[in-house]
Amino acid sequence: MSWTEQKIEILKKLWGSGKTASQIAEIIGGISRNAVIGKAHRLNLSAKIKTRSVKSNQNFDNSTIEKNIQTSKKVRKSKFRSLIIEKNFEPENPKQLEELDENSCKWPIGHPNEKSFYFCGRSSLKDFSYCKLHILYAYQPKGKKEEFTDKDEVPEFIEKKIKSA
Repeated sequence: MSWTEQKIEILKKLWGSGKTASQIAEIIGGISRNAVIGKAHRLNLSAKIKTRSVKSNQNFDNSTIEKNIQTSKKVRKSKFRSLIIEKNFEPENPKQLEELDENSCKWPIGHPNEKSFYFCGRSSLKDFSYCKLHILYAYQPKGKKEEFTDKDEVPEFIEKKIKSA
């Protein structure tokens, strides 16, 4: 399909009147919506940006919006704070794979090829696979993971959790 002068004029007229690319393609016939958009772009026709009109005259206070953002950040930060404060974790209840049920912590201890390998076995929290202690290891806050280069080195955040447990 080639763009004739007549089709280009129709495109400009319809584009300026606010018709959608699909409507223009249908009116001109034999071209796709994407062809209309591409040609409008090449002709440097103004971009169609529709904004929602405000139906009420209510003025929004920026301080209210900022308070809501700060509140949501506090909620996210304090999600596991109660777990961090608590230091009385129940003792491990070592279990083999066959002994695990839906209420058991499935945190692996050791390497699967070793005879001493087992799973934590403490009571897991509702909707999680791990106990309170292992949730602290598994779910790190955004941007708080520390990078470490030596694989044998224990990261500082885990070291702190081990000492507090």
